[in-house]
Amino acid sequence: MGGGAGTRLFPLTKERAKPAVPIGGKYRLVDIPISNCLNSNIRQIYVLTQFNSASLHQHIYASYKFDHFGRNFVEILAAQQTPEGARWYQGTADAVRQNMRYFLERNVDYFLILSGDQLYRMDYREVLRQHIETGSDLTIATIPVMRSHAKGFGIMQTDENRRITRFVEKPQTDELLDSLRIPTDLLVSIGKPSTEELYLASMGIYVFNRNVLRECLDNDMDDFGKHIIPSAIGNYRVFAFVFQGYWEDIGTIRSFYEANLNLTDPNPPYSFYEPGRPIYSRPRFLPASIIRKANVDRAVIADGCILEDCTIERCIIGLRSIIQKGSVIRNTILMGADFYEDEAITPAEPGLPRIGIGQGCVINGAIIDKNARIGNRVVITPEGKSHDLDGDGFYIRDGIVVIPKNSVIPDDTWI
Repeated sequence: MGGGAGTRLFPLTKERAKPAVPIGGKYRLVDIPISNCLNSNIRQIYVLTQFNSASLHQHIYASYKFDHFGRNFVEILAAQQTPEGARWYQGTADAVRQNMRYFLERNVDYFLILSGDQLYRMDYREVLRQHIETGSDLTIATIPVMRSHAKGFGIMQTDENRRITRFVEKPQTDELLDSLRIPTDLLVSIGKPSTEELYLASMGIYVFNRNVLRECLDNDMDDFGKHIIPSAIGNYRVFAFVFQGYWEDIGTIRSFYEANLNLTDPNPPYSFYEPGRPIYSRPRFLPASIIRKANVDRAVIADGCILEDCTIERCIIGLRSIIQKGSVIRNTILMGADFYEDEAITPAEPGLPRIGIGQGCVINGAIIDKNARIGNRVVITPEGKSHDLDGDGFYIRDGIVVIPKNSVIPDDTWI
């Protein structure tokens, strides 16, 4: 599912779909679920798109190619007008419904439905194995969360056999939360202390039997989480798969920022490197990065960068990033550039800073989107400012300064 507008990630989603937002220096969010599928030997993949989808389409076409002699594919299904209807996708369930004719052409028994904007690593074969062994009609992947986090998720109530008996979207009252706790027997079976207070939160990952998916969508309900799942619980065998690894729903600027910077820490909770289970992305054939007289501590540096006599502390340095002499950058995500200055199709106007970070800049607590031109002696910091603010050439969201894609910040600017 890659069609959401991602409004809470604005301005990173100002010119791109949420699954196309860069992460980890060289990847896109959509690379995570696609790579999980490939590593699970699932190789017939549709990506449903709608909002600001041009860059997402370009990335998928450039990244995922198979030979002509098999049935493997990663195919885009964009929202379209048809004789049956001419409206945009109204929600996750409506998006699947509008494309059911394509899915039912495939001779398959099970459909796996995934979100295109979550950070996690999962072998979906384990979910499918449980789905088959339990005789489920529908299996929902869940993750145990603490009481303090449960109010922000859809919470599943199950019996000791993991069959889901109730679903509550973002429960708020103490009485309701008390009734939704994971049963003691299930806590013990997943290796948790019997006295621990945990709740099963939906991850937005579903396995449907073929006929069940068709029956569940034979209506005008728009969303899986809000509509389809609650109605299915009373009519079908619905079970929870309990996942206990790292999982982050990249829903806000703060969660995106922290998930990226966590990659620079020793033993990060999520790593893009795991033997035998790579995260795939677009091959770019860039040269190795060049670092001259730079002081670098806890940084992820992508290909094609040039770091010249600068200081880098706990940063993500994206593709083709250029940082000039004397600049100090801390706790910042640089998304890099789509091209080098000399490769630009449209030459820069005279007097504009070059793409990248100029000389003598100080940047802390920021996200610098792609192709930004930061002049000399620029200071960027959220200190002393409102946590949410729209400024001239910048935005502050969740206490983080965001410089949008293709922005120009002149010399001696103080943000």
